[in-house]
Amino acid sequence: MHSSSSGIILFAHGSRDPLWRAPIEAVQNEILQQHPGVAVRCAYLELCAPDMAQAMQELADLGVASVTIVPMFLGTGKHAREDLPGLVQALRASHPQVRIHVQNAIGEDPRMTALMASIACSGST
Repeated sequence: MHSSSSGIILFAHGSRDPLWRAPIEAVQNEILQQHPGVAVRCAYLELCAPDMAQAMQELADLGVASVTIVPMFLGTGKHAREDLPGLVQALRASHPQVRIHVQNAIGEDPRMTALMASIACSGST
């Protein structure tokens, strides 16, 4: 049993290029540094592993009671709007004992919008 009863899945599109995954994995590492007891996994829609089912199985094997899925997209496009609900439905069917919460796309959070604006303006002084 893991020390935490909750887990996080950072859900991203995926790419064959391993460098593409670096920012997603950096968020995972930041979470682990700030919250050492949290079970966090990256999951990808396509082109690389692990996929959502694998990430969820790893968290379920740790005994988590709830999982928060964080869509690592700038907006709620096709993947978040169409692909993600089907994946979540399958996860709920295969892991009925785990509560699953899906956040809005990370880029739609006002804190992220403000941070992106700040970064964009930081080079124009």
